[in-house]
Amino acid sequence: VTKTTRTVNIDLWNYWHFAFIGAVIYFASQSLAWGFFGAIICYIITLVLADITAKKFQGFYKDMDGISIPQPFCAGFVPFAWAINKGLDKIPGMAKLEIDAEGMKKKFGLLGEPLFLGVVVGVAIGCLTCKTWAEIVDRIPYILGLGIKMGAVMELIPRVTVLFIEGLKPISDATRSLIARKFKGADGLNIGMSPALVIGHPTTLVVSLLLIPVTLALAVLLPGNQFLPLASLAGMFYVFPLVLPFTKGNVVKSFIIGLVVMVMGLYMVTNLAPAFTLAAKDVFAVTGDAAVAIPQGFDGGSLDFASSPLAWIIYQCTQNLKWIGAGILVLITMGMMWWNRVHIIRNQRMMAEKN
Repeated sequence: VTKTTRTVNIDLWNYWHFAFIGAVIYFASQSLAWGFFGAIICYIITLVLADITAKKFQGFYKDMDGISIPQPFCAGFVPFAWAINKGLDKIPGMAKLEIDAEGMKKKFGLLGEPLFLGVVVGVAIGCLTCKTWAEIVDRIPYILGLGIKMGAVMELIPRVTVLFIEGLKPISDATRSLIARKFKGADGLNIGMSPALVIGHPTTLVVSLLLIPVTLALAVLLPGNQFLPLASLAGMFYVFPLVLPFTKGNVVKSFIIGLVVMVMGLYMVTNLAPAFTLAAKDVFAVTGDAAVAIPQGFDGGSLDFASSPLAWIIYQCTQNLKWIGAGILVLITMGMMWWNRVHIIRNQRMMAEKN
């Protein structure tokens, strides 16, 4: 209606991201209004970013025509992906360093296979859980088993995502056709889908796998960080769906971007931990779900979605800057909506002239 977005978000599963930032703000401020405000701002910005990245996303991934990714965790890294990628291109020789996952296979053979990397990293992580060499020897079955499991994950995720695409693509096409019939001028809409469709890309798998031990090391070594990611490391795959279209699948560039955002993310999670813990404790008090129980004396956190720059900025603006921060967020959001509307109308006119 307002022509400020071309994305119809049917990814209902990931609406929890918007609820998450709203809930964290609510528990920190004890204001439902502030919580709704943060969630709405996050939703609008995410839709605009989905529109902005749609063309690159569809051009990079196969069989993704008419699909965009309105998931705020992924979208929050887009400005960093764009800026860091531009900066890396200015480094002499970096632009020529085109190494994608397929190139790694050709150059390193078996050593470049995601399955092999999964086994190696799994075994390495298993060894790191042991205190002595004797313990490593005693736990060889466990260590090898962990390596096999990691390798299996690297092999199976691409196959599973193919099934995702086959199952969800007809839904996307049918939704787009229905909207085009019901609403005038709705041609060219993008259907917002889950980034799970593309996390099986080889570069995403390789870079995520390499970053897991690096992130664990950073969590221990970075001064001031108080967050040790464990279960939330599974969210590592979701950092890259909207990063790869900018790096064109380059493993080196993607790894550098991932490293930068992980360093930032650890500090962001540490900063949001008190508010996150308040929300988790309330959920536990209401539901009694042991999965959200946080031990006494500890704070909780999660890489997904607490490490997102978008979530962190919205939280800081609403909690620390209050009305000034709210004004800044409104101005930025309105500016993005206006910019997007101008481009949408311009594209519609161009399409009309062609027809």
